[in-house]
Amino acid sequence: MITQFSVSPRNVCVWLNPLFRIGYKRSLEEEDLYNVLPEFRSKTLGLTLQSYWDEECLKSAKELKKPSFCKAVIRCYWKSYSLLGIFTFIEEATKIVQPVLLGYLLRYFETYDPNDYHGLELACYYALGMSLCLLLLAVMHHILFFNTQKAGMKIRVAMCNMIFRKALCLSNSARGKTTTGQIVNLLSNDVSKFDDLTIFLHYLWVGPIQVAVVLALLWGEIGPSCLVGIALLIFLMPLQTQFGRMFSVYRSRTAVLTDQRIRTMNEVVTGMRIIKMYAWEKPFAALVSEYRTEEIVNLMKSSMLRAANMATFFSASKIIVLLTFAVYVMLGNTITASRVFVTVSLYGAIRLTVTLFFSSALERLFESLVSIERIQTFLNLEELPKNTNVFCQPKDASHILKSCQGSSATIPTETAVLPPFPQSSLLSAILGELPLDKGVVKVKGQLTYACQQPWVFPGTIRDNILFGKELDPAKYEKVLRACALKRDMELLPDGDLTLIGDRGATLSGGQKARVNLARAVYQDADIYLLDDPLSAVDGEVGRHLFEKCICGILKDKPRILVTHQLQYLKVADQILVLKEVCRPLLPCPITEQSTRHFCSCMAKPDQTHTQLLTYSKRLNSVINSSLKAEHTQTAVEEGRSQGTISTDMYYKYLRAGANIFVLVVLFVVNIVAQVTHAFCIPSLEVNAKHCADVFSGLTAATLLFGLVRAMLFFYVLVKSTETLHKRMFDTILRAPVHFFDVNPIGRVLNRFSKDIGQMDVLLPITFVDACQVILQTIGVIVVSAMVVPWILILVVPFLIIFLFLRRYFLQTSRDIKRLEGTTRSPVFSHLSSSLQGLWTIRAFRAEQRFQNVFDAHQDLHSDLGAGDVGLALSYAITLMGMFQWGVRQSAEVENLMTSVERVMEYTELESEAPWETEKRPPLDWPSQGLVTFDGVNFSYSADGPVVLRNMNATFLPREKVGVVGRTGAGKSSLVSALFRLAEPQGKIYVDGILTSELGLHDLRQKMSIIPQDPVLFTDTMRKNLDPFNQHSDEELWNSLQEVQLKSVVEELPAKMETLLAESGSNFSVGQRQLVCLARAILRKNRILIIDEATANVDPRTDELIQRTIREKFRDCTVLTIAHRLNTIIDSDRIMVLDAGEIQAYDAPYTLLQDPEGIFYKMVQQTGQQEAEDLLASAKQVRIPFYTSLREQESAQQQARQHHQRQPGDPRDAHVKPLSQSLPSYKSGGATL
Repeated sequence: MITQFSVSPRNVCVWLNPLFRIGYKRSLEEEDLYNVLPEFRSKTLGLTLQSYWDEECLKSAKELKKPSFCKAVIRCYWKSYSLLGIFTFIEEATKIVQPVLLGYLLRYFETYDPNDYHGLELACYYALGMSLCLLLLAVMHHILFFNTQKAGMKIRVAMCNMIFRKALCLSNSARGKTTTGQIVNLLSNDVSKFDDLTIFLHYLWVGPIQVAVVLALLWGEIGPSCLVGIALLIFLMPLQTQFGRMFSVYRSRTAVLTDQRIRTMNEVVTGMRIIKMYAWEKPFAALVSEYRTEEIVNLMKSSMLRAANMATFFSASKIIVLLTFAVYVMLGNTITASRVFVTVSLYGAIRLTVTLFFSSALERLFESLVSIERIQTFLNLEELPKNTNVFCQPKDASHILKSCQGSSATIPTETAVLPPFPQSSLLSAILGELPLDKGVVKVKGQLTYACQQPWVFPGTIRDNILFGKELDPAKYEKVLRACALKRDMELLPDGDLTLIGDRGATLSGGQKARVNLARAVYQDADIYLLDDPLSAVDGEVGRHLFEKCICGILKDKPRILVTHQLQYLKVADQILVLKEVCRPLLPCPITEQSTRHFCSCMAKPDQTHTQLLTYSKRLNSVINSSLKAEHTQTAVEEGRSQGTISTDMYYKYLRAGANIFVLVVLFVVNIVAQVTHAFCIPSLEVNAKHCADVFSGLTAATLLFGLVRAMLFFYVLVKSTETLHKRMFDTILRAPVHFFDVNPIGRVLNRFSKDIGQMDVLLPITFVDACQVILQTIGVIVVSAMVVPWILILVVPFLIIFLFLRRYFLQTSRDIKRLEGTTRSPVFSHLSSSLQGLWTIRAFRAEQRFQNVFDAHQDLHSDLGAGDVGLALSYAITLMGMFQWGVRQSAEVENLMTSVERVMEYTELESEAPWETEKRPPLDWPSQGLVTFDGVNFSYSADGPVVLRNMNATFLPREKVGVVGRTGAGKSSLVSALFRLAEPQGKIYVDGILTSELGLHDLRQKMSIIPQDPVLFTDTMRKNLDPFNQHSDEELWNSLQEVQLKSVVEELPAKMETLLAESGSNFSVGQRQLVCLARAILRKNRILIIDEATANVDPRTDELIQRTIREKFRDCTVLTIAHRLNTIIDSDRIMVLDAGEIQAYDAPYTLLQDPEGIFYKMVQQTGQQEAEDLLASAKQVRIPFYTSLREQESAQQQARQHHQRQPGDPRDAHVKPLSQSLPSYKSGGATL
């Protein structure tokens, strides 16, 4: 498994010593670990198993039956695993030989004759044989244990490789049948079942053979009396088989619930910003709690079965011995030492096999069969056809589509459909992602693709842009400048080598869009598919991207550009207008106004070229100096604890499951159970009736206390896991948004999947077993010392050596387990980001590269198995089996406690402000909607840069305010400050109440937001609209009617109760945005914030949203952040932000009178025709703006009085009375 491993006897014990020496001196790092052998690499193992699965699929297809993944696994590994079965048989046979030799040795002493030299010689041979058997068992058992673990590891790694490979091939319809949470659960919990299965599986056939051989030997030793004990053993086998079936049932139920819980956790972590702004933490906490409660119920039932199994193992030998010798004496036989010890030893030889290993094999087998069935179901999902209708031919793209010819085509949006948008359907058909009902799509040359919703993956910015290509410095520099990223790279702490978080959480929307575009541009492709790359940036940056990138660096390439911004259509070689597609989202036809607007944009073609050249010259002169860089947060490295697991950590773990009294009872029961078990041994040696009665009583007590101890122990440990999961989830919900921006999703999911999974299943079993073995060892030592005190002379030194070796090896073992935890996170992060960017990965033909990255993560993770450490530990302490197993299990407990340590870490995260405080606002607050910023500074973290500076502004009741600015100006930070996603410095008042004195939920529930990235959750439409069940059906249907989604929802199978796909992927972006609008309508708040909500929707959906806002929120204060100036030009006032400061704040028409102003320049950058339209719209909005002038001025005066300011206060510089704008309006010819 490791490159320095050798099978030579000398190296067997020392090949890990250098690693252990390093680990004993200091904490291990990833660089200290060895590399995986080629035959154990993820790619090698995965391809091998994949070939057997492909063969099984072909064979089953011919026979018209369902393929069996179980058969493929068996065919792949049966030869190597069968060899391990032979060694298992030899080991168990050795266990039987040992009692036979013991019997001959005892008979020599029973008939001791000092003159019998031949008998002495034989006795010496028997003693030597016993010693050799003991040595053989000590060495063989742990070599066998290691190799069976290695076999399980190979199966697990191969399955992980296949699962990820399959995920990259899933068709769009298949992706609707699975979720990220389910795939994470398959990779973390389902595949791990095979690690344990391979250890015990051979005992299913070795066990019965061993029982038969022992029965024959016992018959010769004590006659028919042995049948009683054997009958009890045989009775246990079908009982444990039934237990195994029950484990299978509980495992199936638990797996489904775990899928749902992890899926929900994935959505919660992904959409945490939206959840916090909606104040929806409590309903999501209730949903996760519901799944977890059902999960715990099934875990508790399976744990009780395990407790019964362990109690059976603990007391079975005593019961068997009692019944056997009771019958033996009743039949008139005399008990001798040789018969007693041979019988006890023979029963002991099969006790582990029958009562522990056989039951464990059944338990793991049934659980693994469930996992195999789940993995098989996933592998059988539909794949994207490899031979699609897209023909990638050599270069020279003479035509792009069968229906269009030319070097570029621009597709404006005129109609939206369900799902997806028509233009996205066109691009997906070209990419081969959308199956064709008829016809053919022909593509000549290599495609590249920039998706509509920008996608970046965890890594450096350079990695995201290069996307596997070699670095060409000159070309790379050219792409950075064309995509307006040069200035950003210069200001980042590590330049383009800065690590970005999962899903680009540390980047702004504009930066993600530009990185997404730069990736496509850097590829040396023949055809470029650009799905609306300009929507997430402001007008100036958009024009730069269009001029310098799309029509600059790509000018000689065929491009298909999807855009909602019609001003760019002038330079297109061809325009493809999509309309009249089936099942339109908006039933109204293309309006006369929109048609006239489209035609006006294309008017005066003779001026187009001149205007373009004029603007390009102006742009070139200012572009490098005017484009601002955006604030970027940096992803943080995952922390790792150091040193030993403290006693306090064990105490916290146990206290999470029970109070002090229960723990004291558990301790007492443990001691009593062990005392009764230990003192069962000597009672047979006294041939008195009362001792037989005592032995019977002790046996009954052993059974009773063993069962109580196991059940109570498991109950406490499962409750501990339940409590710690709840604490961790509650802490995650209360963590500030900054935590989710700088920590990848996989890092959080790792704790909720793998770490919690180990605490649910492995840790309780190992913990109970370790305690039981340690107490048994202590009991054996005490009883032996009572009989032969001189034994302590040997026991004490050996005990000291054991404890030293345990400490020596545990330093490395624990560090490796911690490294395993941190290296597991990138596996889940890589999976999550790959699924999100699947279209991009397949468009770039990068599936194999992403598979290689996954394999690299998994190879590092595979290096870190504790089995290697257990092997070296076992070799170093080849003494009695109980000592070995006790030390190993205690070390394994400490290894597994690292999961508790990691979970505890997430129960102590920094928390945001309380959800509720003692100061509660009035029930009708805010009744007006007056918002005042008073000297507000804002940053996302304590050590982060200030992104809003000295902001003083008032948003008046019922006022419609547009917020504009270049990319990175601080527009979204204004919303974050208002919602207190991080605590701002300064004061923000809403209707005169200081928001920092309120609980977060009291504040956030009273404001509505339509976010830039619409988020839907995997739940019913009803729950997505109304998670608190506060509204009637009529209100819900009315809200859908208002946004023209009622007919769409009525067509769903269960209407309002239809379960939506993950992230609402069965709805288009526009529809998801309309659902967010429906949420805002339902909440009926006085304050509405629209954060670039129409950036990714078509003009008709944008028009619908704006019309609904004007009608439904006419009495509300509305803040609209937008890149599209036509969506905010009819606002009462417009706030212009730049570098986090207010540059202007006035009526639109007033701002347009200042040729030097930022807003005027932004309007001019839209193009001459669009600028004229915007100016005309600004003129039209003047008259309705003044109808509420007196009311607005009155509110301004109230705000000033509340804050005890005088007229002319410098903090009101941007909040001047609206009457001061009268001259500009009068000059425009308006009358009041």
